[in-house]
Amino acid sequence: MSSISRQSSSLPERPENGWMEHIEDVYLGRWVNPETGAAGPRAPVDKILISESIDGEEADLARSVGIGDSTAMVADANTWDAAGARIARNLTQNGFKISEIILSGRPHATVEEADALEQRLQNFSSVIAVGSGTVNDLTKYVTAHTKRPYCVFGTAASMDGYASTTASMGLPSGLKISLPAHAPKGVFLDLDVIARAPSRMAAAGFGDCLCNSVARIDWWMSHKLLGSQFRLEPYLISEPDEGMLEAHASGLQAGDITAVGYLVRALVLSGLGVAFTKVSNHGSMGEHQISHYIDCFARDQHKGTLHGEQVGVATLSMGRIQQWYLDQEKPPEVRPTKVDGDDMVRRMGPEIAAQCEAEYRKKALDEDGAARLNEHLQDIWQELRADCRKLVDPVEAMLAKLTQVGGSTSGKDLGLSSDFYREAVRHAHEMRNRFSFADLACDAGLLDDFAAREV
Repeated sequence: MSSISRQSSSLPERPENGWMEHIEDVYLGRWVNPETGAAGPRAPVDKILISESIDGEEADLARSVGIGDSTAMVADANTWDAAGARIARNLTQNGFKISEIILSGRPHATVEEADALEQRLQNFSSVIAVGSGTVNDLTKYVTAHTKRPYCVFGTAASMDGYASTTASMGLPSGLKISLPAHAPKGVFLDLDVIARAPSRMAAAGFGDCLCNSVARIDWWMSHKLLGSQFRLEPYLISEPDEGMLEAHASGLQAGDITAVGYLVRALVLSGLGVAFTKVSNHGSMGEHQISHYIDCFARDQHKGTLHGEQVGVATLSMGRIQQWYLDQEKPPEVRPTKVDGDDMVRRMGPEIAAQCEAEYRKKALDEDGAARLNEHLQDIWQELRADCRKLVDPVEAMLAKLTQVGGSTSGKDLGLSSDFYREAVRHAHEMRNRFSFADLACDAGLLDDFAAREV
């Protein structure tokens, strides 16, 4: 079940043994799968720390993961003000020589900006990042390319990729994809700093967590229909926190430390799931493809909304598609996939369209594939439907949760026209070789109708 799908007034205020309870066992490889008795893998990060304050501990933390005393610190203007200046001061007072690299304007995680950052970092053997999504992805990508260690001091609970081994980067063509990178040596999360971030950052992080049940349903369906990988471990490691984020969600807008702490834990645990799967499917399926489509093609309509804000809205859209399917006694029949390369070029441009079409064709159904899938659907539909219905977080409940934390709930809330958001719902599944209920709906000729209802 989703890690935010249950609520109880008897839940404790905070983890009995501190904010790192259970997480330390998971990332150090000491967690044991209760279903198999096997120990989990060690995550590719040396140290993770979630603390209500790390003010004054920065030097010891950086040295503990091999960051040299002469190092660069990468931040943007906002993250420098939020924590960077304090961290630099504390490090300097404890023997570090810090060279400040403040990214100008509103930086974006693109290959071009990574190339520019690489030039600025060429004389440093290690790097400290201060920030969340963009700053972390840029630093992660550059230091992986140049084989230098880095650590990150997080400033917001807006995403789950702090400790991942990939970076979400924009290509020169405009396509945004996950590129190989490496994990930071250390991930240090100061809840006092994160709680003071703009409330929309926490709402975005909440949206990124909210998608868990929707992504799980997509992934399980793909596994049962196509035989793709499925692993339970990403969900099992989050079970100790079951219901905790939802129980405290009302405090997120006010920056309540307990609420923020459980959000950070949920995001960290979700990110650690990749250590078991080597892929992000457990928390990134049809809903994330809609967000990626927005990032790549909204252009002037993109008002700078955050990844998690977009994912929250897209989760509602995917939830509506899934729940319609799961209400059907018999599955709609699919037909061979229609790959319209000319229309993809019209919407995406020739370079991106060629890349996306190549991905789309990997999962496209021909006549025989559609016939086999229809036969398999008929055989397993009742079992698959029952399995998935156990995992559903109802759309009305998810909508209420997003509203409670001040999150966006529609394409219009993201600043998008209804026409463009409907386009994203209709065509986002073309971007990546991950089979979701959007693919089922498209191949059954139903996706146009679903998309037309979105605003």
